Amino acid sequence: MSNFIISTDNAPKAIGPYVQGLDLGQFVIISGQIPVDPKTNTIPNKIEDQVCLSLNNIKAILEKAKLKVNNIVKIKIFMINLNDFEIMNKKYQQFFLKHKATYPVRSCVEVSRLPKDVKIEIEATAVRFLSQFKEY
Repeated sequence: MSNFIISTDNAPKAIGPYVQGLDLGQFVIISGQIPVDPKTNTIPNKIEDQVCLSLNNIKAILEKAKLKVNNIVKIKIFMINLNDFEIMNKKYQQFFLKHKATYPVRSCVEVSRLPKDVKIEIEATAVRFLSQFKEY
């Protein structure tokens, strides 16, 4: 299965027994990304910075698999405080607009705690050979 493992220095290393992502051909599954800067191993304090860094970590893993943000079809967000939902939504929207990507389906849940006591964790599923989303 090692041929399917996605690993990049441009996203934080796994902090447990898991991989950054798996390339399954048609699908690319990305493990939950917390806002750890892969270069400095630091975590920003502000939720807006944590959202941006988590999304950029996902982007780095996608790029290693030769995919783009527009290939994302599902996002799951874990937050420790849904009072930050509006701030998260704003940064999330800016990220997808910046990359000229269609919004994927998404869920967001509040959890009591996340690894390294971060405020957010984001996981993603992407599809290869995605021609274009159609709106119905």
